[in-house]
Amino acid sequence: MTVMNRKTLRRVAALATLASAAVLSGVALAGPHGHGGHGGHERGRMGMGMGMSERMLDAVEATPEQRTQIQQITQAARTDMQAQREASQGLREQMRSLFTQPTVDANAVEALRQQMLAQHDQASQRMTQVMLEVSRVLTPAQREKIAERMQQRSKHWQERREARQPGAAAQSGAPKR
Repeated sequence: MTVMNRKTLRRVAALATLASAAVLSGVALAGPHGHGGHGGHERGRMGMGMGMSERMLDAVEATPEQRTQIQQITQAARTDMQAQREASQGLREQMRSLFTQPTVDANAVEALRQQMLAQHDQASQRMTQVMLEVSRVLTPAQREKIAERMQQRSKHWQERREARQPGAAAQSGAPKR
């Protein structure tokens, strides 16, 4: 197996893992982390559906009816995405198994990679469906507020990433933490 193939395979496996983790951490209206994410922060990665937290709904002044509808949408998605997560976990286990064989079968790895991509695509389609369903519940003004908050959060996290990169503080003039 070439270096490029191993890198590609690692990226696909990482994407599948991240997709599964992201979906499960943000599916519920107020998931296991309280307000829709680690430490109570809304994350832009989940858009207007899967990671819709109570704080986000408060910020857009969602009505009780809207909250109920969004909760129903996300609850249905939670069930669907749990099945997706289990399928993804099975594929990752198969991939690990392939790499522990005395001789790695490149054709089997490629076939499994294709399955992982198809599974990721299904999860992405489901998340998009949830976003569309939630967008029908919210008003255009509410969606605009959410987009603004997501942009602010994205900017905040980008600044934090840059501050943590070696040499970033010297380049930007910001003090290192």
